[in-house]
Amino acid sequence: MYIYKVGVVGAGTMGAQIAEVVSYAGVPVLLADIQESLARRGVESVRAIYQARVDKGKMTPEQLEEKMLLVTASPNLEALNDVDLVIEAVSEEVTLKQRVFRELDRVCARSAILASNTSALSISAIGASTTRPGKVLGLHFFNPAYAMPLVEVIPGLATDPQTVDDVVGFAESLRKTPVIVKECAGFLVNRLLSPYLNEAVWCFQDGDVSIKEIDQDMVAFGMPVGPFMLLDTVGLDIAFEVARILHRSYGPRMAPAPLLEALVKAGRWGIKSGRGFYEYSEGEERSGDQDLDTLLQQVRQGGGQTRMEWTKLRPLLAMVNEAVTAYQEGVASARDIDLAMVAGTGFPNEKGGPLHVADQLGIDHVLHELEALRDTLGVRFWPAPMLRRMVDAGFTGQLAGRGFFAY
Repeated sequence: MYIYKVGVVGAGTMGAQIAEVVSYAGVPVLLADIQESLARRGVESVRAIYQARVDKGKMTPEQLEEKMLLVTASPNLEALNDVDLVIEAVSEEVTLKQRVFRELDRVCARSAILASNTSALSISAIGASTTRPGKVLGLHFFNPAYAMPLVEVIPGLATDPQTVDDVVGFAESLRKTPVIVKECAGFLVNRLLSPYLNEAVWCFQDGDVSIKEIDQDMVAFGMPVGPFMLLDTVGLDIAFEVARILHRSYGPRMAPAPLLEALVKAGRWGIKSGRGFYEYSEGEERSGDQDLDTLLQQVRQGGGQTRMEWTKLRPLLAMVNEAVTAYQEGVASARDIDLAMVAGTGFPNEKGGPLHVADQLGIDHVLHELEALRDTLGVRFWPAPMLRRMVDAGFTGQLAGRGFFAY
């Protein structure tokens, strides 16, 4: 099925970015919201993205106007009756998304594919709210959508294989890198990224190390930004909600660090609120805020912390262990897991991804370190069962010539 026209529902930040990506590929896009003013604001956001390209000399003003002719605003969903694909980008509330999909099911052509940009919610539950679950799937773009190459394609339990093929082809036509991910809480990238970020918070909460030291060490490893700067950028409230979704699905190993919850409750949501792990003043971050120190001491007084010397291996192993668990569950192939983390998070390309890192460290060494951390810190570091099977079979990584990959 060739996709000639696309609808985007929800004209907020992600909706506007997705509309820009679609129009940049030369495909007409209708940007819809509940009010005409919101839809038009979304179109202006698309224009602002293009204007930034013009300002950098990456396109001409004439090219900008040509692209903008492909973007139309709509104050309702009725105008989506002739689109081939709809991408929903409303708030992360399953009841709201189900309501939107019921309406889309009513107004869209029976041949139309209905996709959700959700980052963690059940595609199967969203599809079940329609009379065409075979035409429903997840199409998860990453922020900022115009810059990030990865898109996760997530079939629900009832999604037809042809629907998946059509959307993968469409994503490739947008010059994106699609990775097909088995449906699970958090899908792939957020499922692996959340333990890494959460463990960084645990490290700060429990140890004698500063936020800035942790961020600097992870940037030195090769990450584009440190975990605390990333948390502040994403929004601590959003990160905490994702952590809660994962905790509900995967149990104690995903328990959010108490300090993360304390900051969210204190209104320290990151850049958007002016303070998170860092303080923001005139565009500059500042660490060591007294309010943060107070919250930290209150959390520590609550007990349960285990003082440990800081090592960047700790948050990395949290990510690696979850990557192995996702691999053994068949969420994605080893290649796609590493590709997704490089393309979706900026994991250093020269290191290959978390499973390549495991092979480089040695699977036996990874297992030993995880067991030591489990004995000290508990179930968060319970090793994925596949690691022991690999060690017993001699699949110990790069030096052995075989691990998650062949060498």
